[in-house]
Amino acid sequence: MHFSIPDTQELKDENGSSYVAYNIHVNGAFHCTVRYKQLHNLHEQLKKEFGSAALPPFPPKKLLPLTPSQTEERRCFLEKYIQLASQDVRICSDEVFTGFLLSAQQETQGVSPQQVDLDVFLMSWQKVTVRSLIFAQAVARAIGLPLDLVCYFALFLVKKGDTDITILRRLENFEAPHLSLASAGPGHYVVVRKSYWDSGWDRALLDDRVALNLGYVQALSDLDRGWVLAPKETQRQLAALQAKGSKRE
Repeated sequence: MHFSIPDTQELKDENGSSYVAYNIHVNGAFHCTVRYKQLHNLHEQLKKEFGSAALPPFPPKKLLPLTPSQTEERRCFLEKYIQLASQDVRICSDEVFTGFLLSAQQETQGVSPQQVDLDVFLMSWQKVTVRSLIFAQAVARAIGLPLDLVCYFALFLVKKGDTDITILRRLENFEAPHLSLASAGPGHYVVVRKSYWDSGWDRALLDDRVALNLGYVQALSDLDRGWVLAPKETQRQLAALQAKGSKRE
């Protein structure tokens, strides 16, 4: 995944004092707005957990207000910091890092952590409504998918038009799906899809009815939309199997 801080904005705190805020984007989409001190606190927490040697340099504090050129320099340093730190799988998957980004998204949207309803769709456009804080597991429970197979699937943000669908991106585990969906606006939906590209992993899903069905409806959808290409003979065989209701052959 790719992090960036493309710009800043000047905001006021509860006392009316101005401060510079940094807009964090993930994979090209706006995620949250944070202050320097919040990122500095994150750095200190990560330092305690992983040590200074595992982290990139963090821009130092300044005693005096920053000039416009210094603000831009700090933005570049902070962007480089979060890009380099996120390349370490240990850091990127750590609860300190993911928890910070989730809390920052919620704070930016002005909401507190709470259970909310979320409509999630299969690729057949069957809708499942779940109410939870941890949506991936909630969706799995709602459709009967064993928790040990959850890692093979993920939630994706898609844009649906009258005749086409565009998969925009995978929703990361530090995102609140309902907030990302609200930010995207009308015409966007959350869907369940396989989280991997290696078809060899499909074998792990064949013995579970729910997992097999998820892969099956995705395959049909992808073929129908031309996202997956198959020879005409293969398509005829698939149509015959579909008519028989066969999913494993």
